[in-house]
Amino acid sequence: MSGFVGDLSPQQTAVLEKFRQNVKDVLKPKQGDYYLLRWLRARDFDEKKAEKMLRDALQWRQEMGADTILEDYQPIEVLEKYRTGGILGRDKSGCPIYIDPYGLIDMKGLLRSVKKQDILKKFVQVMESVGKICEEESKKNGCQLDTMTIIYDLKGLGLKHMSKESVDMYLAIVDASESRYPEVLRRAFVINSPKIFPIIWSIVRPFLHENTANKVVVLSGNYKEALLKEISPDQLPACYGGTLTDPDGDPRCKTYICQGGTVPKECYSQAVPHHAMLTGNIGRGSTLQLEYEVHEPNSILRYEFQTDGYDIGFGVFRKNSKERLKASEMDTILSTQRSNCHLVPEDGAVECDSPGIYVVRFDNTYSWARSKKVYYVIEVLETESKSNMEVSNDDDDNDDDDDEFVMAQDTAF
Repeated sequence: MSGFVGDLSPQQTAVLEKFRQNVKDVLKPKQGDYYLLRWLRARDFDEKKAEKMLRDALQWRQEMGADTILEDYQPIEVLEKYRTGGILGRDKSGCPIYIDPYGLIDMKGLLRSVKKQDILKKFVQVMESVGKICEEESKKNGCQLDTMTIIYDLKGLGLKHMSKESVDMYLAIVDASESRYPEVLRRAFVINSPKIFPIIWSIVRPFLHENTANKVVVLSGNYKEALLKEISPDQLPACYGGTLTDPDGDPRCKTYICQGGTVPKECYSQAVPHHAMLTGNIGRGSTLQLEYEVHEPNSILRYEFQTDGYDIGFGVFRKNSKERLKASEMDTILSTQRSNCHLVPEDGAVECDSPGIYVVRFDNTYSWARSKKVYYVIEVLETESKSNMEVSNDDDDNDDDDDEFVMAQDTAF
């Protein structure tokens, strides 16, 4: 049985009744069987796990002010202007559609400009808006609607989106979706997926319940035709195959769907906390080399670093053995450049096309007067779950260098 109202086995019906009794002290009058079954399905009808999940979520809602956020939410200008996404249209079942051109987001810039909690509050405000729409549509149509359809447009998504803080922020949103708003997703369509999507999916997948993962559909080729099977043309922006446009004819419907963009640095106000980073001391005229073993081709090495004062050289290289080599003796992945990371933290990512040992190299050989302290976070992301051992080498000798992923149509995970 599906676990939905009207399709319950005798055992599921008994669990529902027990669950209702266990949580009756926190239920509101309008939170009936449809509401309760969402939590039970999310925990495979284990009423104890479902109760804990529900009570934890209610505590979180109180902390986030979710029950009153639609009335008292105070928009933050940079967040409203540079986040991505918006609610527009209904699918053929009557559920609201959320369209997110996530490939256009500058999450790093947002996290430099607002607090993580501000981004989470915006997420709550959006989800509560979806809930209100579902409630209104349910009354209008005379049937229960409590789910949403999402379209993730990943065009433009690349290595710049893979910084640790950006990925961690997105995972926090995914986790909140799963644990605080369970079974709200009807279907998620992923379009314009980039080459690095398998790595992205391997990061996100562990946060999703099997029910949710099965609702994610990656579309390639003629995705517009596939979207129109679920969404009527007059409910879908013209850029995705529908007929909706802004009043000025814009096919992306920017009035309703925020298109993101690069956050101006003058908006920055947040700094990366040093306690979240590892530290390394680089003597004057010296280098610090960190080695990371990559097992899978097309993996990603992402980095973030800053210094207390003064610039530092930074480069990424590859070698095939654990032998200590100079930069000139290794394959150059990212040539060494001096970074003013004492002013603005540096972050980024490089593609690791081939397996091997990738060497992240901080270069202070040009400085004979000052040693440097560097704070850094470096990780290797692979499609397969493998441990990556870091070997840190502090070297005082001087270098003599001058220094498409495509899935089949309608492939569901």
